[in-house]
Amino acid sequence: MDELPGLTPALRRGTLEFCVLALVETEQRYGVELVRRLAAEPALATSEGTLYPLLARLRRAGWIATTWQESAAGPPRRYYHLTAAGKEALARFRLEWRAFSTAVDRIVGREQK
Repeated sequence: MDELPGLTPALRRGTLEFCVLALVETEQRYGVELVRRLAAEPALATSEGTLYPLLARLRRAGWIATTWQESAAGPPRRYYHLTAAGKEALARFRLEWRAFSTAVDRIVGREQK
């Protein structure tokens, strides 16, 4: 059977925004820092060209907010942090993700038998 094209990108699209929410849940982060952190997980690696529009969508949804902070290494940086609505959305996603991933694991299985 041929490899399924686009499976990983499809999964990434559906979960990347929640990964970003989780990354700013406990500490503020700026855009390049988020790109680097996501790149540390090969399945989640993304570009600035993908991340910044996603951050803009999250801001419009009211799930994240920003503050500008001075940087010792150049111009001020925009830091992103989770809002109360973002915390609620992330909590809902975590519940749904557990149920979803458990169901998929039951059907697909973690190992071939």
